[in-house]
Amino acid sequence: MEIYLDANATTAVFPPARQAALAVMADSFGNPSSIHGSGLKARAVVEQVRASARRVLGAPSGQLFFTSGATEGIQTSVLSALCELRRRRDAGEPAAQVLLYGATEHKAVPQALHHWNALLGLNLPVLTIPVDRTGRHDLAWLRQHAATAGLVCTMAANNETGVISDLDAIAEIVGGSPALWLVDGVQALGKLPLKLVERRIDYAPFSGHKFYAPKGIGLLYVRAGAPFTPLLTGGGQEDGLRGGTENIAGIAALGAVLQAWEAGDVFQAPAALAAHRAQLVAALRAAFPGLVFNAGDAPSLPTTLNFAVRGVSSRLLLDLFDAADLRVSGGSACSAARAEPSYVLQAMGLDEWQTQAAVRLSFGALDSPEFIAAACARLQRCGEVLRARGLSTVAPAKAYAPPLVTRLLHGSACSYLLADGDSGECIVIDPVMELVEPITRWLGGQQLALRAVLGTGDGTAAAARQLREATGSGREAAVDAQGWPADAVRLALGAHELLRLPGVPDGRAAWGLRLGAKLRYALVGDLLDVEPCAGVTWLDDWQAHGASPETLLLPRHDAHGLFATTLASAGNARPLAGGVAENTEVALDRPALARLQTDVLWVDVREAYERDVQVDSRLIQGSQSVPLSGFVSALPQWLELAPQVAVVFYCRSGNRSAQAARALRRLGHMSAWSLAGGLAMGAEPLLARVAESVAHDCPAAAR
Repeated sequence: MEIYLDANATTAVFPPARQAALAVMADSFGNPSSIHGSGLKARAVVEQVRASARRVLGAPSGQLFFTSGATEGIQTSVLSALCELRRRRDAGEPAAQVLLYGATEHKAVPQALHHWNALLGLNLPVLTIPVDRTGRHDLAWLRQHAATAGLVCTMAANNETGVISDLDAIAEIVGGSPALWLVDGVQALGKLPLKLVERRIDYAPFSGHKFYAPKGIGLLYVRAGAPFTPLLTGGGQEDGLRGGTENIAGIAALGAVLQAWEAGDVFQAPAALAAHRAQLVAALRAAFPGLVFNAGDAPSLPTTLNFAVRGVSSRLLLDLFDAADLRVSGGSACSAARAEPSYVLQAMGLDEWQTQAAVRLSFGALDSPEFIAAACARLQRCGEVLRARGLSTVAPAKAYAPPLVTRLLHGSACSYLLADGDSGECIVIDPVMELVEPITRWLGGQQLALRAVLGTGDGTAAAARQLREATGSGREAAVDAQGWPADAVRLALGAHELLRLPGVPDGRAAWGLRLGAKLRYALVGDLLDVEPCAGVTWLDDWQAHGASPETLLLPRHDAHGLFATTLASAGNARPLAGGVAENTEVALDRPALARLQTDVLWVDVREAYERDVQVDSRLIQGSQSVPLSGFVSALPQWLELAPQVAVVFYCRSGNRSAQAARALRRLGHMSAWSLAGGLAMGAEPLLARVAESVAHDCPAAAR
C-alpha cells in the first residue's frame, strides 16, 4: 500500500470533488457567459462556490475570483501592486523605494517581483526580509524598512517547514506604512483562519490542489479598494477581473471540498491533526537516532514536519522511503528535480548538513488514524533497514559482504572504499571531509577495520586524519604525503594487493589494485584531467605491473558520470570516453522491451537498503543486484560478456539505470540499456513476463 505523505506538494482529489466535476461536465456544461438556460445553470455553479469560498475564507467583502492556481494569483497580485506604484510615481505622489519579500517565500514570489519590476520599468531594489533560526520573520527589520516599501510579500505558512508567520504583528507594521500587502495563503487553506478583512490583507492567492481539489483551479482574494490590474483580459469573464472561460469542472470540484469543510464532519479536527503529528514525531525519533526537526519549536502547521538525520543524506532517505512506498519530498516540489540545498533552511541559518539532508513529511486533513498508524509502522521499518545496513548511529547486528570497490560521491568528488570481507580490512582512497561520517558508518556497518587512508593528490590530509580518528585506527608509524606507509612496497587486501604505480608526476600518486599478475583497477586521481593523455609514458610504465588495455582507470572527480575509463581509451578520455554522448538514448520503453530479441542480463542498480525495505517483490528472477555505488566492481565481468548479450539496468525512476547504461556503453559494451521510467512506472508485471521468457535462453541472466 502506498503511504502518501507529500500533501504540501499536492493532495489526492476528494472523491465527492471528482463526482462534482463529472456531474457539471455532464449536466451543467454550458458557458457561464451565455444567457440561455445551460449558461445560467453553469453560472449558478460558479456563484454558489464563490459564496462558499467567502464563508470558508472569512471574506464577505472584496473581490474573490477563480484562477488556475496560486502562481497566477501571485502574478496578478504583483502586477496589480506594481502598476499602482508606477501610477503613484508618474503622478508625482510619494514613491516607493523598495519591494520586500520574506526570505523563505515560495520562489514564485521573488521571480514575479523581479519580472514585473523590470518589465514595468520601476527597477526598484528588491530586498529579502530576514528570518530567524525558526523561520519567522525579523519584525524589527521589517519595521525599519516598511515605511519606504511599496509592496510587502509574506506567506501565511511555509510550504517546506510549516512555520506559521506572525500575521498579526506584520499587519500592525504594514498597516502603518503606505505598502501594499500580499499574503501567500496556499498552505493556510483549510488549516488557518487568515482574517483577510480584519488584517487588511490586500492580496491573497490560493491553490485548490493543496486542499483536495484538482490541479488547475485556484482563488485570488483582492481587498475592497486595493488597486487591481487584470493579468488576463479578453471576454470580460469574472466581472472583468480575469479573462477566459471559467473552469467549471475545477470550480465545482473545489466547491465540493469547501462544502465538506463547512459541514465540519469530514475533515480531521485540529485536535486529531495534533495527535497525528505527535504519533509521527515519536515514530521518526524512534526510527532515526540523530534526527532533528528543522523548525525547532516555532508555531507550525500540525500537518508538516521537516527533519534531517545527521550523517544521512536526503537523497538516501528519499530513495529509502520511496522504495518502501512512503512518499515524501526533500522540500518544495517545484525544486525537487534540482539537487540543491534547501534555500528555506539556508535563510534560517541552519547548519549546512541540515540544509542538505532535509526531508519534508506532510499529511492531510483527510488522513485517518489507521493511515497514520500505517505510516508510523512503515517509518519504523525504514529505520530498521538503515540500522541493519550500518547507515545509522546504531551498530548493526551483522555484517554484509561488501563489494571490492565502493564509490561514494560528494558532488563530483569520488571517494573509493576498497574492501575485503574475508580479511575484514578496507583501504580508503581520496576521502573528502563531507564523506567522513558516512564512510565511518559504512565501515562500522560492514564491520571492517581501516587499513590505510591514501590520497592521489593534495587536499585529502585533513579528511584522512579525521577518518582515522573517527574509526580509532590510529596512524601508521611513518607515511608519506599521500598516506602510503614508508616501509611498504605493497598492501595486501585479501587475495588482492595495492601498489603505488610508477611514472606519475611529482606531488601526485596513482594506486593499482592487482589480482595475481593482472592490474584490474588504477585509481588515478585527476591525472587524466591535468596531464595530456595521448602518448604519456606513465601509462606504458604500468604494463610491467600487470596493466592491460582492459585496466579500469577510476578518477578522483567525475562530473560527467563516466565512472571509469579503460587504459586503452585513456587517450580520448575527455570529454567522454568512447564517444558516447551524455544525451545518448538508452531507454527501453515497454514495447521495445517486449520486442528485445537477444540474451538479456537484468541488473538492479538500486542500493541494498532500497531492496531490503521494499514492501513487495520487485526483483527479476535471475537478475543481478549491483548498486550504483558498487558499479565499478561489476564492470570487469560485464565487459567480458559477448556483444549480443543485452545488459538491461533498472532502478526506481530510470535515472540511475540510464547512468549505468551510458557508462557501460562508453567502455565498449554497446548493448546496454535502461528500463524507461523504472519501477515507478509499474513495470513489475511486464518485467516478470519478460524475465520468464528469457530465463531459459540466457545463461548470463542466471549468473
